[in-house]
Amino acid sequence: QVQLVESGGGLERPGGSLKLSCVVSGSISSIKATGWYRQAPGKERELAATITSDNTHIADSVKGRFTISRNSAKDTLYLHMNSLKPEDTAVYYCYADVIDGFYVTRSWGRGTQVTVST
Repeated sequence: QVQLVESGGGLERPGGSLKLSCVVSGSISSIKATGWYRQAPGKERELAATITSDNTHIADSVKGRFTISRNSAKDTLYLHMNSLKPEDTAVYYCYADVIDGFYVTRSWGRGTQVTVST
């Protein structure tokens, strides 16, 4: 089991930048993949970015503007958001896929609100 706590959201103007953080605790060594989803009002949750030990994946909708990284201890995950647009307004959730025997279990944080507006 892992626990995830996001921070760093807030109100930002179009064109601005924000950095989201996600502190991970628990069975970090059992994490297969981790990343960020977002959910805008009235829309389904969508993947923004994923990171594994081998590579990273950035969704087309944010490619070239968002990057994902984590610290060397792998206990803090970041989402660097640049050139923000109003359509980036959403609740951003970090997640972790944890290997549990033959299964993979997904854990979620509670989310952090990002609002892009003038």
